Amino acid sequence: MRLLVASGILLIFLSSVSGAGGINEQMSLEGTGLVDINYQEYVEASKSFQIEIELDSQASENETKVVWVTQICINTGVCYPPENNDEWLTEDSKKLIGSIDIDEDASYINWRFKMNWSDGDEESFPQSGFGWKVWSSCWFDGEKWGGIDDSCNSVKSESKINTYSRIASIMAVFAVLFLFLSKKFSS
Repeated sequence: MRLLVASGILLIFLSSVSGAGGINEQMSLEGTGLVDINYQEYVEASKSFQIEIELDSQASENETKVVWVTQICINTGVCYPPENNDEWLTEDSKKLIGSIDIDEDASYINWRFKMNWSDGDEESFPQSGFGWKVWSSCWFDGEKWGGIDDSCNSVKSESKINTYSRIASIMAVFAVLFLFLSKKFSS
């Protein structure tokens, strides 16, 4: 029975990319030490995504270190582990410009900021999860295709994603089954 419940939960988890497809998200900058953030309205496959942030005067004057924590999620529903990006393209202490490379089949990018204050304290915005999400020009949210690039909205592409999702789901079920059986026979 436990195996059935675990498999069901795993299949639900693998069935789609989280959130409403195509809707970008952003949190308030209030209390973050950031005054302004500029970035593209969508990410493009196999290109760089650039962001420009402006620190408030207190954060820039006391040499606060900013880490841009990014996570790329791809069309199959898999999200890569978050990556810390602390190498900025500018040396200006008030304005920072960062850039990351986007995968070929990215659905969206999530991010948050980690502020390393001059007094040694560290704070993340938001404290958990991600405060920003920007969707790709061509994305699949587990149910439908979308984005400004119509060339990706094809039956062929959808069938490719469904095949990948089915393979991942079957592999996950077999992994759970293997773990269950190995535990049962080792006792």
